[in-house]
Amino acid sequence: MLTGKIRNQIDQVWTMFWTGGVANPISVIEQISYLLFIRRLDELQRTAERRAQATGIPVANPTFGPDEQALRWNNFKDKDPNVMMDIVQNQVFPKIKALHNEGSFAEHMKDAIFMIPSAKLLDQVVQLLSAINMDDKDTKGDLYEYLLSKLQQSGVNGQFRTPRNLIQMMVELMQPKLGDTICDPSSGTCGFLMAALEYVENNYKQEVNKPENRKHVNNAMFTGFDFDKSMLRIGAMNMLLHGIENPSVLYRDSLQDQGDANISEAYNLILANPPFKGSVDFDIVAPDLLRALGKNPAAKKAAVKYKTEKDEDGVEIQVEVKANGPTEKSELLFLALILRMLKVGGRAAVIVPDGVLFGSTKSHKSIREKIVNEQKLEAVISLPSGVFKPYAGVSTAILIFTKTNSGGTDKVWFYDMQADGFSLDDKRAPLVKDGTEPTHEQSNIADIIGRYLSLTNHDGTPNLASPEHSRKTTEQSFMVPVANITANDCDLSLNRYKKVVYEEVKYDSPKEILARIKTLQEKMAKGVAELENLL
Repeated sequence: MLTGKIRNQIDQVWTMFWTGGVANPISVIEQISYLLFIRRLDELQRTAERRAQATGIPVANPTFGPDEQALRWNNFKDKDPNVMMDIVQNQVFPKIKALHNEGSFAEHMKDAIFMIPSAKLLDQVVQLLSAINMDDKDTKGDLYEYLLSKLQQSGVNGQFRTPRNLIQMMVELMQPKLGDTICDPSSGTCGFLMAALEYVENNYKQEVNKPENRKHVNNAMFTGFDFDKSMLRIGAMNMLLHGIENPSVLYRDSLQDQGDANISEAYNLILANPPFKGSVDFDIVAPDLLRALGKNPAAKKAAVKYKTEKDEDGVEIQVEVKANGPTEKSELLFLALILRMLKVGGRAAVIVPDGVLFGSTKSHKSIREKIVNEQKLEAVISLPSGVFKPYAGVSTAILIFTKTNSGGTDKVWFYDMQADGFSLDDKRAPLVKDGTEPTHEQSNIADIIGRYLSLTNHDGTPNLASPEHSRKTTEQSFMVPVANITANDCDLSLNRYKKVVYEEVKYDSPKEILARIKTLQEKMAKGVAELENLL
């Protein structure tokens, strides 16, 4: 946990960035990330040097050579601010941009720009970061999470930060295991991957540090894809600060046709909140994703026409005009992509807009039918419409399913989530004080996790004795047989199956109401008369 003092210091630095002309919150986080990375490089080399001193074996390929000692964090952090500015801006920053063999964060650094505007600001940020004990990776992770909590800016393609409490709930529902390969195809800041790491480290404390398991965690367990280079840098830094030595955060337009490089059956757990505000041109989408939505890939290419225009010399020329081709909604394509990326037996928890649950287009129906009839749909959790404010007020739901390619949907568990521990307005203020447990009215998260996990025994078999099987459709959660769902065009909206009980309200007869009004009028007239007598 970060202390209030550190939070206040970060808030002060944040304000100084803004007053110094760095107004984009993503840019602020990036600049702090670069400094954290510079400090980490020094820490890693100092660890290697101590090991070399103990073993007598020289450090192989040190990041900072004998003539570069001035570039190390501990050597420049106490310098005069102007000297420090010169060292960091003109020597250290170009060096870290050239570290192509230091993992995906360094790989993404080639497009990085040093934007700290003054030596004074650089000195203050360096002193703040130097004062924080980074030996505790939880502190590093908390620091970065606090920075990310300030990311109040939505992206142009429907990107926005998923609330941490929802991420943690989804991870608790999916219960990742130590041997899993986990992916987020629209990873952003890598919040899902880091929450999964924390879950694994908390639940497999003994096993996780065995050499073979730690190697898997550091190199192969977590993969994130994104096509926003700023998010790639921030996400990779997030993973580094959580202790992942070789973060696999890769540049990739997940929906684009990559030919033979398309990813298929590679992961056994996917956690995602894909962008769901945009439409994607058929031109770039992988054909198999279009087929999964019942579309014909042959119709991919937009028609190309030509028109006659005059050039600067007045000569008529033919100019190519590309007509608008067909498009498809990104949220539907991502569901098709997730089905392709999962191994058979792999599981997914995905946030989707409500339109996916009941949309009547061919694409909407096709993807729902694939999930319900060809895979195993396990749960639909309806989220309150305010959970993504202030970014968006759209209603959403969490789909939980297992890839089987042979069906298996029996009964689907529905839950009507009404509270998540925060106000559902633009402020999203916490409803619970730190250190206290929320009531059910304040947050349904604990109830959701408890009820969902009760559906399965410890050995993975269905728990038919779970109270969830006997709940009525008037309750907050209930089960719906697959036959009812298929009979309704695979509609997955909770309101389709939830019954609302209306209480009968009895009103007094008009005569009784008029009599009460008459009595009130008489009292008012009497009161007015008494006031007149006092004048």
